[in-house]
Amino acid sequence: MFHTILIANRGEIALRIIRACREMGIRSVIVYSDADRDSLPVRLADESICIGPGPSSKSYLHVPNILSAAMLSHAEAIHPGYGFLSENMSFSEICADMGIAFIGPPAHAMAIMGDKVSARAAMKQAGLPMLPGTPVVRTLSAGLEAMKEIGFPLMLKAVAGGGGRGIRLVQRPEDFERTFLLAQNEAREAFRDDGIYFERYLARARHIEIQILVDHFGHGVHLGERNCSCQRRNQKVLEEAPSPLLSPELRNEIGTKAVKAVQAVGYRNAGTLEFLVDEQNRYYFMEMNTRLQVEHPVTEQVTHLDLVKEQIRIAAGLPLQLQQQDIQFHGHVIECRITAEDAEADFRPQTGTVTQYIPPGGPGVRVDSYLYTGYEVPPHYDSLLAKLIVWGDTREEAIAKAKRALNEFIIEGLPTTIPFLQRLLAHPGFVAGETYTRFIQEEAIALGLEKIARAV
Repeated sequence: MFHTILIANRGEIALRIIRACREMGIRSVIVYSDADRDSLPVRLADESICIGPGPSSKSYLHVPNILSAAMLSHAEAIHPGYGFLSENMSFSEICADMGIAFIGPPAHAMAIMGDKVSARAAMKQAGLPMLPGTPVVRTLSAGLEAMKEIGFPLMLKAVAGGGGRGIRLVQRPEDFERTFLLAQNEAREAFRDDGIYFERYLARARHIEIQILVDHFGHGVHLGERNCSCQRRNQKVLEEAPSPLLSPELRNEIGTKAVKAVQAVGYRNAGTLEFLVDEQNRYYFMEMNTRLQVEHPVTEQVTHLDLVKEQIRIAAGLPLQLQQQDIQFHGHVIECRITAEDAEADFRPQTGTVTQYIPPGGPGVRVDSYLYTGYEVPPHYDSLLAKLIVWGDTREEAIAKAKRALNEFIIEGLPTTIPFLQRLLAHPGFVAGETYTRFIQEEAIALGLEKIARAV
């Protein structure tokens, strides 16, 4: 087992990894930017090293500074968390060359599964069903040709995308050119890669993802599904497990196929395969996230497993101690992402000082956050402030617990999405379990999102 792990991330996920390390008797080292000097992870890690100014390009994405910190602290492994360098194949390769364990998949598997087009090809060969799609498109003329093949409506997706960016829905041919150029510009700005691919749009689809673990001996298991259908601008706002409309038989079928598919490409460590499921429960592979997900606590609470510890054990070369029959699912879990955003202003990001912070508690309530009273939320990073995760024996109990916990949650000093999440949990469609990927857009008026409703 590792003696020292360097955490190349910030915020709640950095704190989550620090806590797992401490429970495992592993020394934790956190790298931080000037903007995060007073953050809770910096206070709680065993060692902290400043790697640059606030902008992520000069700190959390600055590979030489991170590797220098790893060498100075004698770290044997680096945990990248999610975002930043977590799906950077070059960073993974450099770590391997330096003899530092990268807590994630090997570079060759990341190369296949981290690129959405190559992932689709590999998973199709491994037997997973797909929606009709195209190769990478980089010019408008090629896009116009590909458009004729797929038909309408269709989705444009950035090849190197993540976090909902570089994704656009095109309903009509006359909207294609403008939308293509918008998606390409967004992809170029966000990922320095303007590659786009097209995929047939599936109306009223549910977004279902399967969590898998595979060790270095090729043994793998799936940990069930998460329903991530509540989204705005293709970004998740609420996740739950199990999915209200997925049968145990279908869960096992998708999960078993997902494990076999990633084993076929030599995947190792934790990962998530994302699927679209239609109203007839036909499922289609969409993409894979080759890292820990923001919503991993949903799976942790429903399986009673610690995914971060499992990641660390796998990276250290230890075999999984789990067989598929050992995985049991307990009750129902809901995670609400609380962000520094003004939902009524089209979820515009906010910054400011937290003048009061009081998280909820009680049985079955977990809060993953890095906030404290007096903390100044910086402008450089993602707007996620906290994750509220609740567990109940039934979905009805979990919804009631989430409502109660949100009502107790106090974050003052800047707008948050707590009021919006309270309305979402009370919506009859959500209560009935009838959500789909465009649910929030189409129910915008009922959810108090007038600006989004006008755009729709």
